[in-house]
Amino acid sequence: MTRILVLYYSTWGHIETMANAAAEGVHEAGAEAVVKRVPELMPEDVARQVHAKLDQPAPIAQPLELADYDGLLIGTPTRYGNMTGQMRNFLDQTGKLWVSGALVGKPAGVFTSTGTQHGGQETTLISTIVNLLHFGMVVVGLPYSASGQTAMDRITGGSPYGASTIAGSDGSRRPSDNELGLARFQGRHLAGIAKKLKGDA
Repeated sequence: MTRILVLYYSTWGHIETMANAAAEGVHEAGAEAVVKRVPELMPEDVARQVHAKLDQPAPIAQPLELADYDGLLIGTPTRYGNMTGQMRNFLDQTGKLWVSGALVGKPAGVFTSTGTQHGGQETTLISTIVNLLHFGMVVVGLPYSASGQTAMDRITGGSPYGASTIAGSDGSRRPSDNELGLARFQGRHLAGIAKKLKGDA
């Protein structure tokens, strides 16, 4: 069966929720979704001071295991228009995969969150996609057939570069039904492409 890794980092649980929605989409496409997270780099006392969500059940991924999957979805919040340091640190440990070409030709996509509506969602998605291109992966975005991204009657994330959510400046806004639908769509879309590339469709 086609296996997709949904790899994420989440400080307050927004991206964790999006990751689980993306995994639902992968399952809907008839593929296996494995949800894992990258390690936290903040000392525990600092994480508790900022009220980070430390009880996330997803297991910790190992950098070289990315080669074990048929596709990859990366979820990372925005930090100044880029991926978080936690995700950056994880990807910086994948040099052996780059050297061996282990990820060449596999589909991959990105989803994100920001505190504000224009807080760097698209730059985070695009700058993370650059890493996927260096791996030789096939970038899978969020096509406009995911019509929820064009909604004008509500605040919503989503762009052709990937699904996203808006957390609010204090983190109090949770992913909306529309944003979760976009994450499910992206998971379903990527899994369908992965199945075709593997000859599993």
